[in-house]
Amino acid sequence: MTYSEFTPSCSLTQLRGLIGLHVHYNGARCQIIEVLEDEPALILQDCERHTIIQPDQLGEAHRRVPSTFTIPVLSGDKTELNPMFLDLNLLDV
Repeated sequence: MTYSEFTPSCSLTQLRGLIGLHVHYNGARCQIIEVLEDEPALILQDCERHTIIQPDQLGEAHRRVPSTFTIPVLSGDKTELNPMFLDLNLLDV
């Protein structure tokens, strides 16, 4: 089964068109920075306040980076859109 079999009204091209847009998620303004095609899912980056300390490949923390969130587009059974995806509020920037 392919992604398009489940969501004919929301194509990968449409999802890629969301990259760069700002949304409200989990109480913060975030930017859509990537689309994972296999799952499919959106990757959001926190634009406001939440930063995490990112470890290097040896596990040592050296820098702060914005938090990221992965939002699945489809529900667990892949028959409908995920409620987390539907709850994203598009923001005017």
